[in-house]
Amino acid sequence: MQLKNMATYSSCTMRLLVGYYLFIISSCCIFNFSYGRNLNSNFRVKAVNLGGWLLTEGWIKPSLFDGIPNKDFLDGTGLQFKSVTVGKYLCAELGGGNIIVANRTAASGWETFKIWRTNSTTFNFRVFNKEFVGIDGSGNVVAVESKPGLTETFEIVRNSDDPSRVRIKSTNGFFLQVKTEELVTADRNGGNGGWGDDDPSVFIMKTSGRLEGEFQITNGYGPIMAPQVMREHWRTFIVEEDFRFIKSNGLNAVRIPVGWWIASDPTPPKPYVGGSLHALDNAFLWARKYGLKVIIDLHAAPGSQNPWEHSANRDGTIEWGKTDDTIQQTVEVIDFLTARYAKNPSLFAVELINEPLAPEVTFDMVKKYYQAGYNAVRKHSSTAYVVMSNRLGPSDPTELLTFASGLKGSVIDVHYYNLFSDMFDNMSVQQNLDFVNTNRSAQLNTVTQSNGPITFVGEWVAEWQVRDATKEDYQKFAQAQLEVFGRATFGWAYWTLKNENNHWSMEWMIKNGYIKL
Repeated sequence: MQLKNMATYSSCTMRLLVGYYLFIISSCCIFNFSYGRNLNSNFRVKAVNLGGWLLTEGWIKPSLFDGIPNKDFLDGTGLQFKSVTVGKYLCAELGGGNIIVANRTAASGWETFKIWRTNSTTFNFRVFNKEFVGIDGSGNVVAVESKPGLTETFEIVRNSDDPSRVRIKSTNGFFLQVKTEELVTADRNGGNGGWGDDDPSVFIMKTSGRLEGEFQITNGYGPIMAPQVMREHWRTFIVEEDFRFIKSNGLNAVRIPVGWWIASDPTPPKPYVGGSLHALDNAFLWARKYGLKVIIDLHAAPGSQNPWEHSANRDGTIEWGKTDDTIQQTVEVIDFLTARYAKNPSLFAVELINEPLAPEVTFDMVKKYYQAGYNAVRKHSSTAYVVMSNRLGPSDPTELLTFASGLKGSVIDVHYYNLFSDMFDNMSVQQNLDFVNTNRSAQLNTVTQSNGPITFVGEWVAEWQVRDATKEDYQKFAQAQLEVFGRATFGWAYWTLKNENNHWSMEWMIKNGYIKL
């Protein structure tokens, strides 16, 4: 019966009808909450991650970095400097807050200097305790400032015949030199420009770790080139045809990693570039056209929730969650994204944050944020699932179950890789298959409880440490994971659609018959 005809009924009858309609609406909402939007109890997400698209990971498409000037010196690159005259490494005494010395025979944390790139030729050096190397009033080299300024800015001059031999030039025009093991100063002039072992301003430079993420690529290209490079990448890396391919191969959803600055588009804070929001809009248009669901995944939070490039970390330091500001800022991003897409029928879930790392990110931080983030999603949508990533690192895999059980429509996200640990280095094909069938099954069962939140294997891949594996071996490994992870009550998502490393690319694996859905 149309509501406009209700005007002819008595007030009593109208109250009965209104109550009836409210009951029906309420019942539908409960049904949708249990099984998702227009889904039934047998539905499982079969998704692929669109990694390396709206959030850069250099290993997915290394050629993106080819045009960066001085690309050996990207933000977060760790450098170690060995004096040619004393034969020992520069070191931030006590890890920082003190003088720089040259008395270490081996290099580790205190002897590693993380780059902050100011332009293509000048840099700041951040030490273990987060202070910056600089020059004091006497010309001595110290690491005492928490924020870099002019006296904490240096140029690295390389020997054209041997790039591992360098000098470090201060803004006072002089070079750093090692006078003694306990005295490093910035008062050496250019001299005769030689690079011999008798010059106290010459160092042997070694690299210890590097990052190739969104911060590195945008800051590396700089404000003129970065917008051109990134917008061309967003336009061409994932296109409408990819969504047709995803649908035609039996998948029903995409998980799209994004960075927190997308909420500030088109003018995000530097060095980030505007334009990724338009690309995400396109993804929703294509998803709707091809009948795919979208999981928005906040992969990079302000301050970075883990030390890796995929959190857009500048130098490996974790700052997210240590202040209320970073949590509140992240909640605002979730609020923005949910509000923008809440009425789009393709929005299926919002993942509040990807892979927070324990113990730096504490359980209390995570709970506080997850509650606020959940509320932000619910403010705009009663049907979108809210995905909560388990912490990586030393933590209890069941720690979120009690908390999330009280939040309707909540999902626990776990990531399973037979990689990234020494335990997999020497496993045979059969041992890897057994590990999936036994250990992964047990792990998934541990976080899957009948009255708890539903479970999502948000990342997995058919790559491993096995050398000389045959195509049949890869097929068995992929199939074993599909069978086990298919039991996750929310579903799974492969990492990732495209990758220059073939077995990480679901597109390549499908086209070449390694994965059959």
